[in-house]
Amino acid sequence: MAIGYAARWPGSPGKNAWMVAAVIILTAQGVVAQKVRVEEELEAYPTESVDLRCEFVDGGSLTKLTQVSWIWEPVDGQRDNIAVFHPLYGQSFPNMAFKDRVIFLHKELKIPSIRINNLRMSDAGRYTCEYATYPSGNEQGTTTLTMLAKPKNSARAVTVQAGSRSVAVARCEAADGKPAATIQWLSSVGGNHSTTVSNGSDGTVTVRSEYRLVPTAADNGREVICRVEQRTQDRPWTEVLRLSVEYPPTVTIEGYDNNWYVGRSDAVLFCQAKANPEPTTITWTTASGSLPDTVVVEDNKLMVRKVDDAVNTTFTCEVKNKHGASRQTLTTFVIVLLWDTGSRL
Repeated sequence: MAIGYAARWPGSPGKNAWMVAAVIILTAQGVVAQKVRVEEELEAYPTESVDLRCEFVDGGSLTKLTQVSWIWEPVDGQRDNIAVFHPLYGQSFPNMAFKDRVIFLHKELKIPSIRINNLRMSDAGRYTCEYATYPSGNEQGTTTLTMLAKPKNSARAVTVQAGSRSVAVARCEAADGKPAATIQWLSSVGGNHSTTVSNGSDGTVTVRSEYRLVPTAADNGREVICRVEQRTQDRPWTEVLRLSVEYPPTVTIEGYDNNWYVGRSDAVLFCQAKANPEPTTITWTTASGSLPDTVVVEDNKLMVRKVDDAVNTTFTCEVKNKHGASRQTLTTFVIVLLWDTGSRL
């Protein structure tokens, strides 16, 4: 439609004047964009320094530079002058938060680059290098400074008791980072995880994650891995955690070989217990309550100095820890050898 309209008035003075004006405006805008040269984006870390470069590159012989100012616009806040350079009156630093941390790198109006020392997370924002010129007025260029922070990573297993409810068995944290970290869990245990994010007043982000499952005795000692990824890290941070699941004892009696014959001196029973934490007590008793005189107990081991009819009984081993007690029984039979027949009963 526009093409057809223009074709009907090829010699229209108004149309030609409009096109010439548009070319002049676009050309002027292009020149303005190139007059103040700055870096568009910079990244930096707290406690370090950053150089904000600025240069007036296309003024021409008719352009007079009268003053240059650096204006800071925080992420959340008002614009404010942080550094001013005047060829006659020198330098000034009106913002107290920057006064002792900002310096001009060159004492030259055409290159008013500055350095900010001892950076803070709150220094993030837009920094505008603005010239006051004659006769064209103000010219400017803006650099966006992004503050980064490496997270402080930590992870730990949580001691829990075996049960029937889902609980947190491991926790992982990436604290005070920017941008926010990503936490992943690697495990064959079969649990799930939940993650929370909290923002700090200085712009940093803390990410916390919990690994949850219904813990059983079989999960004790199994491994889960916390993996933290964040752009300031050269590689992912990982921590291998061993789960700590507490449970009451389970007991077995081992060592009986069905060959306790009268006179044997090396008969031994072992009370084996699985428990977390370790058992606090191991107690041997018989059906009658007391142990025969021929029996000696050492920790979990019951030793028969000489097999006789007194050990023809039922032994009980009871094991306790803070979560409960468990017991196991074993009935032994004493064999009498009849040497006159040459047989063993």
